[in-house]
Amino acid sequence: MEDRKNRGKVWLAVSGLVISPDNKWLVVKKKYGGLKGKWSLPAGFVNPGETADDAAIREVLEETGIKCTVKEMIGLRTGVIKEEISDNMILFLLEPLPEQNIHVQDKELYDVQFIDPFVLAEDEEASVLLKFLVHRSDSSAKPLIDGINPGDQFGYTAYKLFL
Repeated sequence: MEDRKNRGKVWLAVSGLVISPDNKWLVVKKKYGGLKGKWSLPAGFVNPGETADDAAIREVLEETGIKCTVKEMIGLRTGVIKEEISDNMILFLLEPLPEQNIHVQDKELYDVQFIDPFVLAEDEEASVLLKFLVHRSDSSAKPLIDGINPGDQFGYTAYKLFL
């Protein structure tokens, strides 16, 4: 939950889609921001001197206590907030290391769970991005998905997904 003023006007964030051996997704319920009270992927900003994939591993570990390895980059979410801030997030597919327990980061999160993706697709408390990810293709192509409004609370003037 970094101060927005310190980020400048071009943001680079990452998120990790962690899939358990029984095909459930690791999701978090945030206590702040536009996703407050919604299920979403563990996510956060890339720190100076850090690669995006390392940031994804770090954010998942910090928020959930789950250690992971990166399998692949699966997408890009890019948008413009209030015609001023370039908001970009790289999505990675992560694999959890075996036999771990979830630890909720109480400062930022209400809850962390592994949930069946098709249950998430029908859940009103799931983020727009999660609902699109459930139906993503596994091809190497990353087609543009445009014309989406993740909610007026964000103030996006542009919002695109490449999944």
